[in-house]
Order: sequence, then C-alpha cells, then structure tokens
Amino acid sequence: MVKFLSDLENCTLCEWRCGVDRLNRELGVCRVGKPKVASAMLHPAPPESYTIFLAGCNFKCLNCQNWSIAHFPDSEKQIRGFIEPKVLGKEAYEAVNSPKGISMGADRIFFSGGSPTPSLPYIEEVVKEARKIGEIKVNYDTNGFLTLDSLKRVIGFTNSITFDIKAYHDIVHRALTGAPVGPVLRNAKYVAEKAQEKLWEFRVLLIPGISEGEIKPLAEFFSEIDSSLPLNFLAFRPNFVMSDYMGASQELMKRAVNIARETGLEKASFSGLTDIPGKIPEVKLDDYAERAEFAEDIARKMGCVTHPRNCGECPLKNSCPIKNYNPDKNENI
Repeated sequence: MVKFLSDLENCTLCEWRCGVDRLNRELGVCRVGKPKVASAMLHPAPPESYTIFLAGCNFKCLNCQNWSIAHFPDSEKQIRGFIEPKVLGKEAYEAVNSPKGISMGADRIFFSGGSPTPSLPYIEEVVKEARKIGEIKVNYDTNGFLTLDSLKRVIGFTNSITFDIKAYHDIVHRALTGAPVGPVLRNAKYVAEKAQEKLWEFRVLLIPGISEGEIKPLAEFFSEIDSSLPLNFLAFRPNFVMSDYMGASQELMKRAVNIARETGLEKASFSGLTDIPGKIPEVKLDDYAERAEFAEDIARKMGCVTHPRNCGECPLKNSCPIKNYNPDKNENI
C-alpha cells in the first residue's frame, strides 16, 4: 500500500464519512476506489490553468455537467486512470510553463471533477511533486461537502478555491444532489471567515424554477459574513437527467445579480450562456418547498428511492439508477 493513500483504508474524507476500505475494493457513496485521472488539459476558464479532472463524485446531481467523469466507473467512460504523482506533477508543471500555457496566462494547477475530494491525498502528493520542480499555484474546485479536517488540508496547500453551492435550503439541495446542505454552508462560512484571501469566488448554479428561491437567502448568507465576498451566478444549461430542461434566461441571471446587490454584496456577477431553449412543465412554484418537490419528482422518475434524497443511506447507493443513467444511450425524460 502506498503510504500517501493510507486515508483510503478507512475513508472519511467527505461528510458521508463512509469508513470503507477503498484500497480493498470497498466502495462508499462516491464509488471511487484508487484515485484516477479522467483527463487533464490547459484550460482558459478563470483562473487560467492546467486543469486536472479527477474521476468520481460524492454527489449525484440531476443536472451534472460532467456526468461521464462524475459518475465513473458507472458511466463507463474511457479515462487515463491512475498516474503516478511524480509523473502528473511534472506534466502539470511543464504544461503551465510551456509556451502555450504562458501565452494563455495559465499560472496554476486546477483540480476539478466530478469532485476532487475523494482523491484528496493523491492531489496533495501531486502538488508536492510539482512543487519539487518549482513554484506553482494551485486551485481547488469544491462542492463544499468535505469534512472540516479535509477542508483545512485543502486550505493548507492551495492558492485559490472555487466553491460551488447548489442551494441554501436543505430540501432543495437534497433534491438536486442527494446530499444535505449543512456541511456545505458550514464550510463556505469557514472559508469566508478563515481563508478569504484564498477564495477565488463562490458559484451558484441557477436552474429555472428550481433555484430561484435560493438566490436571496444565499446572498443574505454571504452578505452577513462579508459584503465584499465574490459571488458568481452560473447559468444552467441543459445536461444529464435534465437534458431537455430549459436553460436559464438572461432576465433570471440579471435579476439574481440585482437581488444579491440589494442584500449588500458588492461583487455579484453572472456568467454562462443564457436562453437555451427547452421544456419546463407549466407548474406553479410559489416557494422553495414546492420547487424542491418538483426536483424530487424528477429524481423519482429516474428511480431514486429516498425522499427527501439521501444518498448516504440509500439501499441503491451501489446501483444508483441516476448514477447509472447515460444520456447518450437513453431517451430524455
């Protein structure tokens, strides 16, 4: 057993705290065994970087943009696999400092997924190997579902953190991801208060109808901590189980920014392609509870059996119909 992977013998890296021996073929909610790299490339999205996508995720989001990576191994995607940290660290360092990397302004390694958290000890080793060669920055992209101990480890080796939050209300967050929101908000608050100098931005995906009741409470949550916190609303585009759902409108995105600024946030913005056509049932969604039920119904139609969704206690967590869904092979719902 490789020493740096010892955490995986009794894995409690994220808030599912599964306690499984991932090195002995036991799988938790994320269903990740030994860490594996899905792909890696120079990427222009801010911050410009050499982005390493780790396979697997501890969420099972209905709208997953990177479903083939996040739901590995169930997605059956062809990936690069386990790469020795010394090899990957050298590859990343050289890419950032290559003529192409320099010309695009890349200055760091960016760890994403899926979720990089199930691969945290591997990531730490890759960073250590890269920094043996020379100074290099690191960005960590998180869904916020880490244990506090894991978060402190991330803060320890990163220069920047991009922090995605799906919802403020627990029932909405569960409906979309299968996970409770409590740890996510706790960790967001911790980063905002204890490591704000490392925060690149908080990001909130806006799904028409479902997410609209989350805008104001999330903005108020951040504003009460510090009005200078950067908050970027991301425009939902049809993906995965929700591949025929309508995209976020520009009107919705502008309204979200205005609401956030009204709460006192000084750095509210939005990004992403808007007004992508699609279907949305003619339903009246007056409050966040109704919006959560609407999302729950989407999960229910896909075969989810826990309501409210709770992937940690689901009897189908090792044969999840959502995690096994392949939009390339199935008809849209």
